[in-house]
Amino acid sequence: MEAVRRGSATVGIRASDAVILAVERRATARLQDSRTIRKIVSVDDHVRLAFAGLTADARVLVNKARVECQSYRLTCEDAPSIEYIARYIARTQQKYTQRGGVRPFGITTLLAGFSQSGSPCLYQTDPAGTYSSWKANAVGGRNAKSMREFLEKNCDDSMSETDAVKLAVKALLEVVDSGAKNMEISVSRKNSSVILEEEVVDKIVKEIEAEAEESKTGSESKGE
Repeated sequence: MEAVRRGSATVGIRASDAVILAVERRATARLQDSRTIRKIVSVDDHVRLAFAGLTADARVLVNKARVECQSYRLTCEDAPSIEYIARYIARTQQKYTQRGGVRPFGITTLLAGFSQSGSPCLYQTDPAGTYSSWKANAVGGRNAKSMREFLEKNCDDSMSETDAVKLAVKALLEVVDSGAKNMEISVSRKNSSVILEEEVVDKIVKEIEAEAEESKTGSESKGE
């Protein structure tokens, strides 16, 4: 769990028609190619995963999940459900807590996708091997608790995709200083998933900052 607390802040929000994953992207070395550092990955065609914790552990766990998805497709001739994938990842994490000669996976994951009935789903798994479904959640980083409290106050089941993206960015701005440059945002829709371009995220950040400035000015004028 300490590895998760030291990891990047990660936010997941379930909207009425999409699931949003937002991750704090830590500053890379000047000579490093930032495209090689990914905190949001595809597990299957319809499932995206974001993680907080040790990147190397995540790579191993994600590869295991991908192989399981392919195996499921070959056996059942159908795509595995998001709950099945969450259960498999949690089961794998739990196995590593009770075996000799191995250590637990130092990551918490958030899974975004859609159920077989077509409703958006957000699942979390943790190093202990438990999994659960959430409307919104924040994991990783020292400020995960304050971000979760922020989501509790502002999250709503009937939120549109646009409102959910905005809320995810607002939650990350609680811990991220340099705006869009240090954020990675994924939007999972029923038939597609996209990673938002930096310019799009930057536009949302500027909108939020303008709104905050406007409300600050309004409250000051009322005080006078």
